[in-house]
Amino acid sequence: MSNIFSVKNQIGVVSTFSELVNTDFKGEMNALCWYRSLDGDFNEIVAKLSLKENITEISPKALQALQLSEKGNLAREIILNDLQLLTDFGASPSLNLLKCYERDDEFDFISTDVYSFHVDRSPIATDTFLCTYHGASSDIVYNSQAKQKIVIPEVREKLRELHDGTEEEFEEFLKENYFDLHYQLDEDAEPINLGQMHLWRLAVDHPKQKVLPCIHRAPIENEGEYRLLLIC
Repeated sequence: MSNIFSVKNQIGVVSTFSELVNTDFKGEMNALCWYRSLDGDFNEIVAKLSLKENITEISPKALQALQLSEKGNLAREIILNDLQLLTDFGASPSLNLLKCYERDDEFDFISTDVYSFHVDRSPIATDTFLCTYHGASSDIVYNSQAKQKIVIPEVREKLRELHDGTEEEFEEFLKENYFDLHYQLDEDAEPINLGQMHLWRLAVDHPKQKVLPCIHRAPIENEGEYRLLLIC
């Protein structure tokens, strides 16, 4: 099995979709992977899709309309099956053809875009599911190898300069602007790449969550290559 699973306490590995959605996060484990070796030509699908903006959502109907080879059709059936499994589970999956995400360069001392290591937050009990079929894939990092950027003294002081109010109001300001969701990696941190084809479930920060949320980031895209990503 791939060495991406070397951090055994954080990552659980399963072999079915049922296990993926029914296994409880516990202890230090806040990421689950349905580890798969898939056959199919996902590159053919990407080549035949049209990018209308930097991120274009691809509907099942648009996917089904493509004229594909046998290998391309196999890849399409895999994607459609993943979308259906997640929909039947009650999730709202989105298939995205992706050139790049919007960058946040407003401040030089902190970033709040998805290329920064961050956690997801939700007011309701939910998880993040994602699978990269083509292109660069996301990273996660062990929670003990990162710290919230807002607790770094020099970052916190610069954020405080942006806010004129009480300490209680300042804490709310940090949440309202998502500064508290972003993390700085330790010097010896070793990010774990999620690879292609595997369907991942990552823990989200919500009121009923019993484990730490999973720290992750979107990758810098490979030059001249689009990503094909399922996410919800």
